[in-house]
Amino acid sequence: MSSDMQVFKLPDLGEGLTEAELVNWLVAVGDEIVVDQPIAEVETAKSMVEVPSPYAGTVAELHGEAGQTLDVGKPLISIARAGAGSGSPAAAAPAAVSSGIEASPAVDAAAETYRTEEKAGSGNVLIGYGTPGGATGGRTRPRKASVAVVDRAAERVAEPVLEPAVAGTRIPGKLSAVISPLVRKMARDHGVSLDAIEGSGASGLIMRRDVEAAISAPEAPVAATPIAEAPAVASATAGAVDGRTGLAVSARTPVRGVRKAVAANMTKSRSEIPEATVWVDVDATALLEMRAELKKRAPHDTPGLLAFIARFVTAGLKKYPALNTRFETAADGSQEIVGFDGINLGFAAQTDRGLVVPSVRNAHKLSARELDAEIRRLTAVARDGKATPTELGSGTFTLNNYGVFGVDGSAAIINYPEVAMLGVGRIIDKPWVVNGELAVRKVTELTLAFDHRVCDGETAAGFLRYVADAIENPGGALADM
Repeated sequence: MSSDMQVFKLPDLGEGLTEAELVNWLVAVGDEIVVDQPIAEVETAKSMVEVPSPYAGTVAELHGEAGQTLDVGKPLISIARAGAGSGSPAAAAPAAVSSGIEASPAVDAAAETYRTEEKAGSGNVLIGYGTPGGATGGRTRPRKASVAVVDRAAERVAEPVLEPAVAGTRIPGKLSAVISPLVRKMARDHGVSLDAIEGSGASGLIMRRDVEAAISAPEAPVAATPIAEAPAVASATAGAVDGRTGLAVSARTPVRGVRKAVAANMTKSRSEIPEATVWVDVDATALLEMRAELKKRAPHDTPGLLAFIARFVTAGLKKYPALNTRFETAADGSQEIVGFDGINLGFAAQTDRGLVVPSVRNAHKLSARELDAEIRRLTAVARDGKATPTELGSGTFTLNNYGVFGVDGSAAIINYPEVAMLGVGRIIDKPWVVNGELAVRKVTELTLAFDHRVCDGETAAGFLRYVADAIENPGGALADM
């Protein structure tokens, strides 16, 4: 391979992920790109991220097509070095970096910095916000075409730099007008042209609410969806007759990204964990009344019901630690139950990309109000596709509030490699006996699925009853926590 050609391989996107789906190219062959410029959007089992280039130069080859699954460590893009083959001394000299087009030594240094940050877990690199630069790093964002830039090496004025050509999902002349890859994906999926949207965020930033408004508007301008970005459906088989059913096949949708990870995890859970389930109906009237009273005193600072239940769950796990463990089988066949000095409480969150389980780290140390704030924060970043692999993969116990979907109970599948999951059903009016008399109360159902290898029914029932009693008598429970 020519020494003037730089091959950037798909980097490790975090915590053991070995592949990613190429969602969209942000550059094309022949484009001039700069260091840190986003070149592609990729989706992993954890999140969707923009991958920036550690090199500057001309795009020579794109190694993959939209919709293709790429392995970590395989070539992603080939870039011809800036100024390669020009033969001019200026091309070989350490040049100005204000345009992002650097000579070989500077490019190599920038690439090494990129790789170092990547290994250190810098989220800035992967989401495309850029990395710390400065005079030594020599990496900046491209400037406006009308602005002359200063050569920091020689302190002279350089030629104006044009914005690099990027994907049509960005507004021309505004490289950062759309930051969130989720917003761009939403626009693509609904055929919305971002060029026609006025952003409501700072400096005209297009927010998710702007795209949602355009989707719901009857006269919203739309753009034709490129073939490469169309939903992954095998058109060649559309209309073909299925041999088993005799029905026409309407679509074939590849299982990728989050859905692929969920499928693999749930299959492993079902195949390896001998789970059992216990459940109980709970009178939540007192909890609702307590929260209503708190809301009168502090309307804008009252924790949600899930936060109170989370607080009861962490207290229950301290009392019944067997449910806050992991069952491990070594290569030699030996088995261990691994306990933890602390609780990372996961909670199921439904997003546009599927079901994910972010976790509140060290949840046992937090009050109900602190738990509420962290649950809200993690829910927001998960729905924006910005949750980190650590936030999505470090739980020790999961709380699942499927009641928001209007159901009472569920035969839940344990979130492998955890050993238990508590589900909370909807809260509804039911007839209930109170002090020997029939009354209408607010009732919910708690369901606990647990790994029978780590404990027996007595432990599981004890934990479930502890949480149920705390919900029925929240004042006394919180006083003891």
